[in-house]
Amino acid sequence: MHAEHREQWGTRAGFLLAAIGSAVGLGNIWRFPYVAYQNGGGAFLLPYLAALLTAGIPLLILEYTIGHRYRSTPPTAFLRLSRPAQAIGWWQVVICFVIAAYYAVIIAWSIRYTGYSFDRAWGDDPEGFLFGDFLQAADGPTMDLSYVGGVLVPLIAVWVITLAVLAVGVRRGIERLNKIFIPTLVVLFLALVVRALTLPGAVDGLNAFFSPDWSAISDGTVWVAAYGQIFFSLSIGFGIMITYSSYLRRRSDLSGSALVAGFANSSFELLAGIGVFATIGFMAANAGIPVDELATSGIGLAFVAFPQIISSMPAGELFGVLFFLSLSIAGLTSLISIVQVIVGSVADRTGLRRVPAVLIVGGFTALVSIVLFPTTGGLYLLDVVDRFINQYGIVVAALVAVITVSWFTRRLKPLAAHANATSAVQLGVLWRVTLGIVTPLVLGWMMWDSLQTELSENYEDYPSSFLLGAGWGVALGALVLGIVLSLLPWRRGQQSVESHQEVQS
Repeated sequence: MHAEHREQWGTRAGFLLAAIGSAVGLGNIWRFPYVAYQNGGGAFLLPYLAALLTAGIPLLILEYTIGHRYRSTPPTAFLRLSRPAQAIGWWQVVICFVIAAYYAVIIAWSIRYTGYSFDRAWGDDPEGFLFGDFLQAADGPTMDLSYVGGVLVPLIAVWVITLAVLAVGVRRGIERLNKIFIPTLVVLFLALVVRALTLPGAVDGLNAFFSPDWSAISDGTVWVAAYGQIFFSLSIGFGIMITYSSYLRRRSDLSGSALVAGFANSSFELLAGIGVFATIGFMAANAGIPVDELATSGIGLAFVAFPQIISSMPAGELFGVLFFLSLSIAGLTSLISIVQVIVGSVADRTGLRRVPAVLIVGGFTALVSIVLFPTTGGLYLLDVVDRFINQYGIVVAALVAVITVSWFTRRLKPLAAHANATSAVQLGVLWRVTLGIVTPLVLGWMMWDSLQTELSENYEDYPSSFLLGAGWGVALGALVLGIVLSLLPWRRGQQSVESHQEVQS
């Protein structure tokens, strides 16, 4: 997939839907509502908007511009930027590999729970059903590879769908799927929100969600949470947007596309907050307890709290299908974008055609996922790997990338000129200041804040040996492997890369 024969999106709308599909994932639905609630409610929207404008959208524009200017996936794009920077690109590819391996499992859970919603298979004890009957989770961290058939089968299905879409191509596969899935997701979620708003107690939930605690604005941790939410929810920092923008036509509105994708993602997050807290308000009123006793996030919200709610509401089966089908679709569009980074990067550097690249690289990713995660110990492995690869993989890689581009290679001005040549919204000094000063400071503070917590106590009281292996080992291993891959003699296409560097310099 060299630049002169590179695949392209069929339409700008197709690219935007794919970018939005990548950004709108599980975190939008099960993470944002709780983060906002815990950090000032309605008042959180102020630092959230500031984070979107000063970090989220500027970073999106940067990644769009790098991918579009150098017409390549992260390793080749960073190599064309600066030879030593190639390691950043491979680091991002390895991070995507790790995330794809465990992310697919959560989608498999969502698919199973879509079916479980029809007869409320979790019964009166959703928590016991999830960890016992469904996941058959061990009592603690273990590397026992005892497989759980109820997870293994849908996981295989998830990977078959993902690899099939990628094998068809960017335009006929990824673009077509997102043109169907994203409108479907919006319709499903709107129906879910409308149903939630008609439930008794919905207003109490919304009051809890939106009531502003203005004192939170002066709390530094609230601002860190806002930047963290924007950062993780926009799919920035691990090469997805560099990859997707590399398939854009040469005259494309980069800054305008970033604004559309950024605000579309945030709008969906706000919609998710309304739907989730209206539903939690109903459950709190039904149980006669305060909303804060039910408010939660992540797996606990999706697979424990929501099944409880579904079991207690009229026509709960339909609500459950809408919710878990929405999770499945949001997860699939994100997973496809993550795996495309891995497949496209190897194809760019080796000259492999799409189908062999998908079968070899995507197939290996699927194999690792299937071997490690649908097991009795898979839940603990997923939890720790997710924690460390997000906090010390994505964030650190993004920090290094921004500093490299803005401080060491000093490429922000030529990149701005490239974006301005075809974009409606022009980039100026403010864009360079946010990326050269604001974003590095915020990402550095996020990492420092997280490290302080990490080193003060073991995450979830897991054994130190398990955290060292599955946590720190994976995060540091991604960096080391990225450096090793950058040192390999990728012969095919090397001459075109070098000539491109000469032209750009």
